[in-house]
Amino acid sequence: MGTPEFAVETLQALVEHEYNVVAVVTQPDKPVGRHGSVLQPSAVKQYAVEHGLPVLQPEKMKDPQFVEQLRSYHANLQVVVAFRMLPEVVWAMPEYGTFNVHAALLPQYRGAAPINWAVINGETETGVTTFFLDHDIDTGRIILKKTFPIPDDADVEYVYDGLMHLGAQLCLETLDAIIAANGHPATISQDELSIIHYQLSISDSAKSISEALKPAPKIFKETCEIAWTKTAKQVYDFVRGLSPVPGAWTTLVDADGKETVLKIYKTRKTGTPALSPGTISINGKALCISAQDEQLEIVELQLAGKKRMAASDFLNGMKHIENYRVK
Repeated sequence: MGTPEFAVETLQALVEHEYNVVAVVTQPDKPVGRHGSVLQPSAVKQYAVEHGLPVLQPEKMKDPQFVEQLRSYHANLQVVVAFRMLPEVVWAMPEYGTFNVHAALLPQYRGAAPINWAVINGETETGVTTFFLDHDIDTGRIILKKTFPIPDDADVEYVYDGLMHLGAQLCLETLDAIIAANGHPATISQDELSIIHYQLSISDSAKSISEALKPAPKIFKETCEIAWTKTAKQVYDFVRGLSPVPGAWTTLVDADGKETVLKIYKTRKTGTPALSPGTISINGKALCISAQDEQLEIVELQLAGKKRMAASDFLNGMKHIENYRVK
C-alpha cells in the first residue's frame, strides 16, 4: 500500500526478491493538466501495471466493496509505505497484521512530513522505522530501525533518496523477521522506548515525553515562509529542509513597496554580522540577507514567474537590489 516514488523502491524490492505480492493498493488517479482532463496514475500504480500486479484504488478505505475485494486476496501481511491512514477493518485484516515503513526514528517525527522536519530542525541523524499499525497514527509497536546520517549541507532531496533505499532494505529485513517468528517478531512499544530514551520517571513520563517528542505535521504553503528574525542557522536549515520541494519562500519588497514572492533553494552561512533582519546587502558579488545574528548568502533562488537560477545571474538582471528588502 503506497502512492509516491518513495514507495516504489520498496515495492520493487519485494518483487525482485520474489515475495508473493498478491495486490497493490494506491490512491485514485489524479486529474492533471490545465483543465484537469488528464488522469495521472501514481508512481506505485505505474510500476504495478508494468509488472502485471493487480491494483486497487479505493476512494474510501472503508468502502465495503473495496474491503471485500481486498479480503479476497487472502494476504498474510500488508506493507504500508507513504500511504494514508487505514481503518482497523483494513489494517487488522491479515493474520500477521500490517506494518508501516516510516521515514524517521520513531517515536520522533510522527506525521506526514518526517523528512522535511528532521532537516528543518537541524538533526544530524534520522532513519527508518518499521512498526505494526494500530489505532493511532505512527504509534504502533516498533519492529526494526536503521539510522541515516544527515550532512550539514544536505537538502531534503538527498535525505529522501537515502531513506527511500534504506526503507526498502529495512522492509525486507522486517519481512524476514516476521516470517522467522511465524508472524510474531520481537517488538517494543513506543511508550517504553520514549521512557528509556529520555530516562524519565513513571510519574512525569507522559508530560515530559510529549514535550520532548518532535512532530512532523503536513506542510502547507504558509509553513514555508521564511522568518528572518530567526538565527542564520535556523533559516539555513529551514531552506534546505524544504529544498527543492516545496521550496522556502519570502516576500521581496522594492523601494516603491511592490511585493513579489521569492523562493530560496540554497543558502550559505557567512559568519558576517547581521544588519536588521531582512536587510539585503551585496558583499563583493554575493547576495546576502540578514537573519537575526548573521548574514546568509543566497546561492540559488527563483523569482515568481521566472526560472530557478544562481543568485549571481539574478543580480545581473536586477538593478539597485540593495534598495529592496524582504519581509
